[in-house]
Amino acid sequence: MFFWFVATAILTIAWVFKDPRFDNRLLAVGAVLPDIIDWPTGWRVMHSVVTSIALLALVMLVSLGRKPYRKLLLGLPIGTFLHLVFDGAFTSAQMFWWPIGGWEFSAEVLPVVARGWWNVPLEIAGVIALGLWWRNRQRQQL
Repeated sequence: MFFWFVATAILTIAWVFKDPRFDNRLLAVGAVLPDIIDWPTGWRVMHSVVTSIALLALVMLVSLGRKPYRKLLLGLPIGTFLHLVFDGAFTSAQMFWWPIGGWEFSAEVLPVVARGWWNVPLEIAGVIALGLWWRNRQRQQL
């Protein structure tokens, strides 16, 4: 799953902030980062809201007094938060609240794996949504 998470993150931010200057690069990285880290390792660290909160706190500390730098870096934790929303990670309380409920990783499969073939229409929807967003963005720049 790539296009689904990138599209939902970009479209959500475009709708909420309505700022055409928002840098979507780190947002897109953050939107796919949880699966990139958790899928091959078998961990569930990035599918925890605690990790996204810690990442947000780290960005805020690193960018203290540097507003342009902060605006750029905030895309990363926002992307990880949006991944949790559009992945439905909150449906597994043990995974979502790790390590608050204990240090053991959840034995549950990642939501992207649990969906199985339902990922295909979501990816198609993501490609279409990104295409429409890109076309609309190009028209606004003319």
